[in-house]
Amino acid sequence: MIAADTNTWIAFFQGSPGHDTDLLDRVLEDRQVVMVPVVLAELLSDPNLSPAVAETLTAVPMMEIEAGYWERAGILRSKVIAKGRKVRLGDALIAQSCIDGEVLLLTRDHDFRGFASAARLDVVFRS
Repeated sequence: MIAADTNTWIAFFQGSPGHDTDLLDRVLEDRQVVMVPVVLAELLSDPNLSPAVAETLTAVPMMEIEAGYWERAGILRSKVIAKGRKVRLGDALIAQSCIDGEVLLLTRDHDFRGFASAARLDVVFRS
């Protein structure tokens, strides 16, 4: 299974080229994509989001948030901060969801490198 970060979903719907959007297209076709709750919230926050895109996004199976998630996300974020890396809370929540679900994350945000080095997060960046 694979999850996509907010920036990859946006690029995908805009038709932007990249390894991440190509892979997202393939795994959507194969029904191998799961939605990270935080990513869905970020995407649905766009007041200009079309109803058709919102319907597509909400149809993607949602990842479950497991017991202890918030604590693990906070600890993960502290590990990355301790290494002197830039860490947004939303990114920590996305990373922890992917770690918990043992899914690959597609992203264009290189800040996720900090999570990959601090934990067992598998990431594919745009290339």
